[in-house]
Amino acid sequence: AKKWINIRKLYGNFYKVPRNQTKLTIMLEKLGMNYDGRPHSGLDDSKNIARIAIRMLQDGCDLRVNERIHGGQLMTVSSSAPLEGAPAPQMPRYRN
Repeated sequence: AKKWINIRKLYGNFYKVPRNQTKLTIMLEKLGMNYDGRPHSGLDDSKNIARIAIRMLQDGCDLRVNERIHGGQLMTVSSSAPLEGAPAPQMPRYRN
C-alpha cells in the first residue's frame, strides 16, 4: 500500500482534539465504545479501528487518503477542499 487513511490523524482533525487524545483506547472511550478483543492483537485492533471509522462516517466525516509513501518518504496528502469538522465526541447520554 502506498496510500492510506491515517485514522488517528483524521480523528484528531475532524473532532478537533490534540494528538495525545488519538490513542486507540482513548478514541474509543471518547466515542462511548469499549475495546473489543485482546489489546495489541492485529485483528482486534483492526476491528476497533473500523468501528471508529464507521462512527466518524456517521458523524459526517469524509474519509480521505491523508498519507502516502513517495520515494521511501512518508508524506502527508493534503486535500484542496477543506474538511468540515464536528464537535468533539461526547459520551452517549442514557435515558432512565
